[in-house]
Amino acid sequence: MEFSHVSVMLPEVLEALEPERGGVYVDCTAGGGGHSAEIAGRLPEGSRLICLDQDDEALEACRLRLAKFGERVTLIKANFRNLDAALDLCGADRIDGILWDLGVSSHQLDDGERGFSYAKDAPLDMRMDQSASLSARDVVNTYSEDELRRIIRDWGEERFAGRIAAGICARRETSPIETTGELAAVIAGAIPQAARQKEAQNPARRTFQAIRIEVNGELDAIEPSIRAAAARLNPGGRMAVITFHSLEDRIVKDVFRSLSTGCTCPPEFPVCVCGGKPVLRLLSKKPLTPSEGELAVNPRSRSAKLRTAEKLQAGSDK
Repeated sequence: MEFSHVSVMLPEVLEALEPERGGVYVDCTAGGGGHSAEIAGRLPEGSRLICLDQDDEALEACRLRLAKFGERVTLIKANFRNLDAALDLCGADRIDGILWDLGVSSHQLDDGERGFSYAKDAPLDMRMDQSASLSARDVVNTYSEDELRRIIRDWGEERFAGRIAAGICARRETSPIETTGELAAVIAGAIPQAARQKEAQNPARRTFQAIRIEVNGELDAIEPSIRAAAARLNPGGRMAVITFHSLEDRIVKDVFRSLSTGCTCPPEFPVCVCGGKPVLRLLSKKPLTPSEGELAVNPRSRSAKLRTAEKLQAGSDK
């Protein structure tokens, strides 16, 4: 299947990162290379772009798309949770701009064989890194009912998590659940009919999101990666994070607040005693969202939010 991915909020990302300034830039989720190609095309001579992705298909598509930039671009198979190790491998001690485009890509959703989508019947997989050991089939067929309920409730924000977990466990007693279609049918059967009829979207959406997050450890990687990047950014360097659901955005919002506040003392303390100093300046207090024009051509961008920040000068709090 040809790799396709529409770059979300591309003008806003480029305006925030300002790759024209040059230096070392990082795309932590390169995908098919959409954002990467535009960043690389704006970097001046002598600059560098490092592209990370854990999906082999994405990396190959990115490699082909960015081949024209030659040695200006370095591709590495890595999860962005391992940002420090990846940058050490490249000899990039300091960076000037970094991007995360979180979540699942359009290509991964549209490729039925990857098992990300409830719209196409396929083997349960959902691994972004297909060399990883844990798959959606493992989660669905081996996790306890309590573990499934917790995941579906916490990662999917699904109010019928208990009913769905019980339904999965009852169904797998007969035989393992092997495909996305089988799982979607179990989920639909566990949700009351009245609630299903009120749903504007497929009732399996939240549970599939929860299982995908569990399989790929998506949420656990966000905060440590942002903190690692903040430590490596040169003063004036920029970071941009695109999220697609409230769980991701909440993590990014909280870590940005922490890094831009510095002080970790309880609010009731009259003065700061921790000595923490801010390291980032938020470029906008509220996240940016896609324009009406973008929504018209790419409805999947509807839930996207972009948060951006700049590294402060040493000793500065402005």
